[in-house]
Amino acid sequence: MITSSIAATAYDRARQAVSPAEGLPQGVTTAASDFAKVMEQVDHAATGAMTGQGDTHDLVQSIAQAEIALETVVAIRDKVVEAYQEILRMPV
Repeated sequence: MITSSIAATAYDRARQAVSPAEGLPQGVTTAASDFAKVMEQVDHAATGAMTGQGDTHDLVQSIAQAEIALETVVAIRDKVVEAYQEILRMPV
């Protein structure tokens, strides 16, 4: 289960990753930007639910979307690390 601190940390990291993305492929920057947008939607839904201005159903739905987005980002990160480690094992 995703806690709010984990989601906030992931959101902050994604936001930082998008800004200095000059040398990265367009798909990576787009994916990071989309992830940041999902996390921002969760933040707005959570704030609205806490202040009584938002719908609880919207909050639950946005948390579920954030969980899927975070799992996707973690899976991609694992694949990148795995590829990097495979490159390191190659004989020179």
